[in-house]
Amino acid sequence: MSSAETVRGRATVIQPTEGASFWQPVPANGHADPKLTPAHTRYDDLSMGYQTIAPRSRVREHSHGDQIELQICFSGRGRVVVDGVSHPLVPGTACFLGYDVKHEIINETDEELVMMWLVSPAGLEDFFKAIGRPRTPGEPAPAPFARPENERALDRDHGMKT
Repeated sequence: MSSAETVRGRATVIQPTEGASFWQPVPANGHADPKLTPAHTRYDDLSMGYQTIAPRSRVREHSHGDQIELQICFSGRGRVVVDGVSHPLVPGTACFLGYDVKHEIINETDEELVMMWLVSPAGLEDFFKAIGRPRTPGEPAPAPFARPENERALDRDHGMKT
């Protein structure tokens, strides 16, 4: 699916309420909304979406062994810790995270923190689905729930290093 010919002349537009959405377990809580994925684009070299991190929650420290990640703070405020160094997150903050770069996103506020992510190659959307629960936009958030018991295997299978 990655050849230039596969996507030559192809365009995909996904609206905010379209596409998959998954409630996320602790400690992030909130939800992940993959938008441009190989299922929509027929291109497996990248995927893009949003992650909404609930107030007073965080994305645990991790790295990606086989993916490059771009993150842009879309709304809200928080901190991103990259290889042990803390940086403020405000709307418009952009991060490039190469292979094996440890990073953590922390929302210390009482408002949601929304991050846009783009990974290459694609696959982060599969991780969000594997650890999350299906979500319908507009429905109330569930009570915080635990990560799956097979969390370590899921991390490994999706190239996550924790």
